[in-house]
Amino acid sequence: MQQKISFSTYALIGTMLFGMYFGAGNLIFPIQLGQLAGTNFWTALIGFLVTAIGLPFLGILAIGLSGSSGLRDLASRVHPIFGVGFATVLYLTIGPFFAIPRTATVPFVVGFEPYIDSGQTALWLGVFSFAFFAIVYFFSLHPAKVMDYIGKYLTPAFLVFLFLLIGISVMKPMGSFGGPSGEYANLAFITGFKEGYNTMDALASLAFGIVVINAIKRQGITSRKEIARATLKSGIFAMSLMMLIYGLITYMGASSVSAIGTFENGGQIFSAVAEHYFGPFGAILLAIIIVLACLKTSIGLITACSEFFHDLLPKVSYQRFVLLLCIVSFTVANFGLNNIIQFAVPALMFLYPLAIILILLTLLSPLFKNKQSVYTASISMTFIVSVFDGYNALVANLPNINFSLFNNITSLYMNYLPLYDVGLGWIIPAFLGAVVGYISPKALLPMKRYQKEL
Repeated sequence: MQQKISFSTYALIGTMLFGMYFGAGNLIFPIQLGQLAGTNFWTALIGFLVTAIGLPFLGILAIGLSGSSGLRDLASRVHPIFGVGFATVLYLTIGPFFAIPRTATVPFVVGFEPYIDSGQTALWLGVFSFAFFAIVYFFSLHPAKVMDYIGKYLTPAFLVFLFLLIGISVMKPMGSFGGPSGEYANLAFITGFKEGYNTMDALASLAFGIVVINAIKRQGITSRKEIARATLKSGIFAMSLMMLIYGLITYMGASSVSAIGTFENGGQIFSAVAEHYFGPFGAILLAIIIVLACLKTSIGLITACSEFFHDLLPKVSYQRFVLLLCIVSFTVANFGLNNIIQFAVPALMFLYPLAIILILLTLLSPLFKNKQSVYTASISMTFIVSVFDGYNALVANLPNINFSLFNNITSLYMNYLPLYDVGLGWIIPAFLGAVVGYISPKALLPMKRYQKEL
């Protein structure tokens, strides 16, 4: 007989999920969006919420409702080779190559670097990141305790300090909204939509799915239907909390310009806001908020990545993967935040369209009876656009990289592919691919049922 999950358990799992999602990037991107969007606050925020809240929620649902045992199993609906390849690239992106190192560099840059002599920055980044990943390593060794570590302790502590800052900004607003800047003047929704990519949460939702499912199983729930229901309720709790905080942080940014001026990044904005309200103690408050935000996210990411790679290579223990990922993440972190972001953006522009289409196809699969040809054709058409989105982002960051063939294809897309100029050129090809896959002769054969029952 299945054990019933109480609301408090749903809330605990949801708090754990929120804690794994909500890192420093989730703080610094919406506050900067608020400053830049100004009077176009609501339009930009809605676009941001689509990718920063809507897509992660759909990703968690896709894992829970599909009965998949994880991202590899889910992506294998396209093809088993794609399942391994896509899952590996995604876990490396949100893992040791980009997202995990960022969890160490952001708190250092925002909370500590301003008070360190510029000549000693590299030394102290090394010291800070070593201590940071030593703590992450310790807490990640036992995945069964992750729900307690993140859900019961780290996330509530983080929320207390964060709401201390947010609460006073709502009760004592800094000023009125200014005018929109840059692309937020005419393309507020689309700009906010693409800004949500930077949180990496839609990608993380596919990776965190296995952590959530395992946490639910530890509550005695093994039925596929009950796991899906528990995933839905926990996801609603987590995303509702994230939506509330995103809205308040964006409001804080939009109302701050007249009081503190504008800054290059969200970390500097947060620092100025904290100093505006709390003076010298604001730096301490901000350091606590940022470190707690990044610590819990890093533990969640290390846990998810280690479980994936252990499942892929079972001869290597989970604990060894935890150690290896911490070492690689520590090494990458010491290249600095700017270098990490510079190379992360092209990877995100390439992966996000594929992840979005995979999530949507999974949720809509009852409409086309789970036919593999629909998955294969739609993902293939998305790939031939997203690979050039990634290339364009790479060229923008590293102008010395230049391939004439890629440039010619990009020009062709720009001239003839609808929505390509706003970064959404993959939408129509993905839809056409799904239609072709559905009506092709091979689509008449049902997809082989290779996913395992949870």
